[in-house]
Amino acid sequence: MKYFTRLSLTLLMGFMAIYANGQNNEDGINHCGKADAFNSQQKLANYSNPLTENYDLKYYRFNWLIDPSQYFIAGSATPYFRVIKDNFNEIYFDFSHDFIIDSIIYHGNTLSYSQPEEYQIRIIFPDNIPNGTLDSLSIFYHGAPPNSGFGSFIQSTHGNGIPVLWTLSEPFGAQDWWPCKNGLDDKIDSIDVFITTPEIYRGASNGKLVSETSVEGGMKIYHWQHRHPIASYLVAIAVTDYTVYTHDVPLRNGTIMPMVNYVYPENKDKAEIGTLNNVKVLQFYDSLFVTYPFYNEKYGHAQFGWGGGMEHQTMSFVVNFGWGLLAHELGHQWFGDHITCGSWQDIWLNEGFATYLDGLTREHFFTPTDWYNWKSSMLNSIKSRPDGSVKVDDINSVDRIFSSRLTYNKGAYLLHMLRWKLGDDLFFKGVRAYLNEMGGKFARTPDLQRNLEQVSGVSLKEFFKDWYEGQGYPIYDVKWENLDNNKVRIQLSQTTSHPSVDFFEIPVHIRLKGADKEYNIRIDSFKNLDIFEYNPGFKVLSVEFNPELWIISSSTVTNGVITVGNNKTPNSQIKCYPNPTSDILTLNMQLPVNQQLQYQIIGTNGRTILHGIIRSDNQSIEVKGLPPGAYQIIVNEHNKVLYNGGFIKA
Repeated sequence: MKYFTRLSLTLLMGFMAIYANGQNNEDGINHCGKADAFNSQQKLANYSNPLTENYDLKYYRFNWLIDPSQYFIAGSATPYFRVIKDNFNEIYFDFSHDFIIDSIIYHGNTLSYSQPEEYQIRIIFPDNIPNGTLDSLSIFYHGAPPNSGFGSFIQSTHGNGIPVLWTLSEPFGAQDWWPCKNGLDDKIDSIDVFITTPEIYRGASNGKLVSETSVEGGMKIYHWQHRHPIASYLVAIAVTDYTVYTHDVPLRNGTIMPMVNYVYPENKDKAEIGTLNNVKVLQFYDSLFVTYPFYNEKYGHAQFGWGGGMEHQTMSFVVNFGWGLLAHELGHQWFGDHITCGSWQDIWLNEGFATYLDGLTREHFFTPTDWYNWKSSMLNSIKSRPDGSVKVDDINSVDRIFSSRLTYNKGAYLLHMLRWKLGDDLFFKGVRAYLNEMGGKFARTPDLQRNLEQVSGVSLKEFFKDWYEGQGYPIYDVKWENLDNNKVRIQLSQTTSHPSVDFFEIPVHIRLKGADKEYNIRIDSFKNLDIFEYNPGFKVLSVEFNPELWIISSSTVTNGVITVGNNKTPNSQIKCYPNPTSDILTLNMQLPVNQQLQYQIIGTNGRTILHGIIRSDNQSIEVKGLPPGAYQIIVNEHNKVLYNGGFIKA
């Protein structure tokens, strides 16, 4: 092979000799804009090989020889696996047949193998291995990897022609350069990575750097160790003449964790600005969700030449150090790495979350205008076409899997709307419950739904049917007119941009504005042509729909006469007093037997600021802590609105 002849034969043979003996029985077992960069013409199968379902991966030890000036890899992969089926006498791995396999060693003996398909290796054992047995073997190989997905194995240059080599295996590329299970069904419990490279270079990988060892021939071995479950596509290496620096990151559990940065020397000054900012973002995520999942090892960055970023576990590979890119890839450490989508159909659980977390940093660290503009840009992308679901409808297309409009932007907005529907308290509690239950595992959309429902007590079946499976978005027609004594009448109706959904059930936010006042309304459910009446305490001069961009929608708002029929929402059975009030608000009603009602108080921005359970016919609610102003109160019974009114806090 031409790449083999460019590498020193003596060097290769020496490397193979170092790792050829005793490698399969060591003690190691005890221990994103992705779519824009992908060639949309390439189609790949959603890879989950049924032939690899009879064993559970426990550990891998990788020994690789890498010279970044060469498009070439040589070395060994040693998987430890537990047998989970009877009559186990052969094992399959997903692995390219482009490589030369030098040997497969099992208990000191050489095993025979075949490659029945392009990405398949079948290894024959001398006898059946009993169910439940923990065993291992070592595969020694060398060659030039094929190129698929976003590159999977790339050799390039940076600066003034300095060679660099990196890997990027998402979604199906791990099989291009190491023997693996390429599906989303079996995380490796832990790994050790040994990178042997000329000593002028540094090798970066997952986990923490255990040692750097100089060896003969001007070479150095970098040993990285990772002791957390990891999906095959998140295993990665990068090698070049990196400059390395570290930030200390104090976490909420008391740990001071290193943020380790491997950057091109020519970019160090700009990189330090970006990574120092990302320390603040990491602390923000750490406080908002659960403690950074890999706090006992590191978080870090390795610079590479691909046009974006990739969330390799504990060390994101990034092309530059801009705020949005670093915030997005960091978010993946919780959503994508700690929890990994269990099917490419559910990739929004990775990319939607990471995109929304970047958005949350705009809300937390930037101005309200920046946050509004971020949401507006998401909506412009989502609504650029009337169709499209968050659920991936073609898992054979990498282009569709990584659709920026649907997987990233609409996925992020699905989360934003869940936050709006449930309120901040319940939404973030539900997400934390999801992280605690599914951490270290593969997850599907129903896993997130279940955790949010259990925490909130709210059924989300219709929500996910509409917004995850359904296509398009709602289009609202809002009509309003002024009545006597500062009252206003509103009529609301909805059509949809795509026939897959006949009606989107989502709370809507309407803002009434006067000369110098405003009154915010939240309508949790309605039917077309429903009519509502409110008294904001001032003459309404204008009406705004979805003013803070909580939901995906289009709307028209018109002022005119509304014809009242029999569809006016009744509130007469429930009374709210005194109004105005300074301390206590009382809800008077006939509480249904064996039924539980809930109340919500909506603040000046249309968001729920108080909520609770109604336990008596005269429910007292303490409101003395609220700032003076106009508020809305809603009484619900299992998502059905029984009362929708307003009160003034004096």
